[in-house]
Amino acid sequence: MAKLTDNSETVAQPRGNLPEALGQSDVFLDFQARLAAVAPVERPVLIVGERGTGKELAAARLHFLSKRWGGPFCSLNCAALSPSLIESELFGHEQGAFTGAVGKRVGRFEMADRGTLFLDELGLMPISAQEKVLRVTEYGVFERVGGSREVRADVRIVGATNSDLGKMVEGGAFKADLLDRLSFEVLHVPPLRVRKGDVTLLALHFAERMARELGFENTPEIGGRALKKLEDYDWPGNVRELKNIVERAVYQSGGAAIADIGFQPLRAPWDFSAASGKNPSGGIFDGLEEILANNGFDDAMDAFERRAMEDALSNSGTQAEAAQKLGIGYHQFRALFRKIHRK
Repeated sequence: MAKLTDNSETVAQPRGNLPEALGQSDVFLDFQARLAAVAPVERPVLIVGERGTGKELAAARLHFLSKRWGGPFCSLNCAALSPSLIESELFGHEQGAFTGAVGKRVGRFEMADRGTLFLDELGLMPISAQEKVLRVTEYGVFERVGGSREVRADVRIVGATNSDLGKMVEGGAFKADLLDRLSFEVLHVPPLRVRKGDVTLLALHFAERMARELGFENTPEIGGRALKKLEDYDWPGNVRELKNIVERAVYQSGGAAIADIGFQPLRAPWDFSAASGKNPSGGIFDGLEEILANNGFDDAMDAFERRAMEDALSNSGTQAEAAQKLGIGYHQFRALFRKIHRK
């Protein structure tokens, strides 16, 4: 089994509270180099990436690598608040500004003064709030909700989104001027499926950390078959999904070696229909016990995989549809197809 090392090329060493970044693929290292290059430049940055890729982690690294690293790092998830509340969260409010405003409240811009404000899910911010954010980026001033006095704030804005803000501008859902201001640099976080070699590295890291949390004497070994499945999977949920799957596998292992990996915890353990469309008492399961007894586990698994794939293909119009029937990603299906047809 591969071992996790402290190679400085793969693990960025933290400075103070510098968040950890783990990866060794060329695409990941290139992203980290671009992030480090723009960090000391006092301009807004837009981070674009799929869910689970670590956009907030990237924003925090951007902050701690900047000249503002000694100042506050504040964040706001624009998707977590209703349009009526987001302005109060961003800019604060004066006493009596609205029902329930019993006192003055400081907003995120004031909290982040001389530091960084991370605006996650930026595309979900209402237009009215976008207009006020634009004013802060241009002039460094704003007014609290219900107030008339200008408040100054020296804040670097880092925005993040998985939306196509260009299309949102065309549709009138996002202000073109604000997009221009926030996209001094646009950092595209690479999805896990293009980070060749990083899946195993991250899996071992998460396994080691989970084993330590559970008090295991040793980290359970992740077997070759399980690692292969991890590498072949498409990871629609990216690093967050990988972390959850590996941590679950370590917990369920009880400290023993991990021979296989499950990707769909919501599927009932007795539900074979999702994978094969057949009852476990017949069809693709026929004769597997005999193969297992006479030839061993590997041959039985090869036979099962071949039968399941052939069954899915025979009941599908395309390989993508067959992959969906089996409950696996298309690239994982293609890898399995190539493996079967090499034998």
